[in-house]
Amino acid sequence: TAVNLAAGVDRVLPFAGKGADAVAAEAQALLDEDVRGNRAIGVHGAAWILDRAGDRPLRVLTHCNAGALATAGWGTALGVVRELHRRGRVELVYADETRPLLQGARLTAWELDQAGIPCVVQADGAAPSTILRGLADVAVIGADRIAANGDTANKIGSVGVALACHAAGIPLVVAAPWSTVDLALPDGTGIPIEERPAEEVLTWGGVRTAPDRVDAYNPAFDVTPARLVTALVTETGVLEVSAGTTPGGVRG
Repeated sequence: TAVNLAAGVDRVLPFAGKGADAVAAEAQALLDEDVRGNRAIGVHGAAWILDRAGDRPLRVLTHCNAGALATAGWGTALGVVRELHRRGRVELVYADETRPLLQGARLTAWELDQAGIPCVVQADGAAPSTILRGLADVAVIGADRIAANGDTANKIGSVGVALACHAAGIPLVVAAPWSTVDLALPDGTGIPIEERPAEEVLTWGGVRTAPDRVDAYNPAFDVTPARLVTALVTETGVLEVSAGTTPGGVRG
């Protein structure tokens, strides 16, 4: 489903025949570009959100991990949160636990805590209710692949967040580098969805939690329709996707 790691490998691979130093130099250049891009995403995303938020402190919801541990050292979705925090505008971050591997609880919450950003971990199933009860002002998520029309693949559970944001009238902001956009895909129906091992759902701490004869359906990602994506933030700026400004329309 994800494209960025493969794109990075494809970029560095041609240097393999030039020796280890050449490979390391290109990898370092790629890392430096990623951090610069992530910081730009943070600035663009925070500015867009604050232009619409007034002066109130913000309650931000995020899903899965799109921070320093998932990138070269800053983060996409968490890069936006970091920038909002730097400007003194974060009241609280809701970090969805992100079942079944708990990237939100294990990684995102750790990053937020290390950065001194107030946060709570919540069950994935609580996220739509949190939004619909008016407890969140904006949701900021990352992306693993984005189609030309703005359909966005992200960690399973993102669609529920998007639907709740749409119903509550709050922005869903997708933060990702332009390299995540796959202009060869007209829409999200062509995005392959990885299915993970059943054991991730059927067991907990090595102990089976479901009946022996019951199997599991464990998709790792879902695809949020473009009409639910309020804004796509990349290192070059912001596209208001649900209003009709799509990646394909800009670069197509």
